[in-house]
Amino acid sequence: MPASDDTLLRQLKRGATRKTIDVRVLGIDDWSWRKGEGYGTVMVDLERREVVDVLPGRSAEETADWLRQHPNIEVVSRDRCGLYAQGTRQGAPEARQVADRFHLLQNMRERIEHRLSRSDKGLACPSLPRAEGEDVGLIACSTPGRQVIAEDRYLKRLAHQRSRQAMFEKVQILKAEGRNIRGIALEMGVNWRTVRKGVHANEMPERRQRAPTPKSPRYFQDYLAGRWAKGCRGGRQLFEEIQQRGVIAE
Repeated sequence: MPASDDTLLRQLKRGATRKTIDVRVLGIDDWSWRKGEGYGTVMVDLERREVVDVLPGRSAEETADWLRQHPNIEVVSRDRCGLYAQGTRQGAPEARQVADRFHLLQNMRERIEHRLSRSDKGLACPSLPRAEGEDVGLIACSTPGRQVIAEDRYLKRLAHQRSRQAMFEKVQILKAEGRNIRGIALEMGVNWRTVRKGVHANEMPERRQRAPTPKSPRYFQDYLAGRWAKGCRGGRQLFEEIQQRGVIAE
């Protein structure tokens, strides 16, 4: 929009002065005084498509107090913020809470990205099944939340490895049929340099890795493996030990 931030805020405040008492369908969302530091709350009459109020803070108590002053509200459209859900339950318990279109699409996008992260990127196949020997139970973390994240990263890495293997095998099949490098690249939709590596290799080439530096835990991989085998499973203790041996956390 060809307008300054001051103009937008001035229009927002001007709309906030037109108080609408009989709001029936309310939209609640937060807005930032300064990104990452302070947030307020904007109340929108979704039927009239106008701002009815702007609250200086973002809390369940403020939201509940405002809703109690507007008893005619029947529907509250909000984001996934738990504060607004709690405030609505306290201030307008009879109102029906719904998710707005933006956050529904955001939820769908995140789930699609999550599923595609475990898919065969090279061949555009559905999610790859778990291969034999993949035991995510071997991953040990201190908290359940970190356990889920670690397992997810582990499965993504394995899926990516199988994806590369499937791509290499298809390159070998097309090569045996007499196809040239550019023809294979066009059919598979990948860069011809990637195909060339597969054509000239007898087995799937390993990915190049940078030489580990003292700032990387991989530099102490043998030491960490030995300590793990001896039963030391505490991440903080292992980190302090390799920190004493020269690794510097950035």
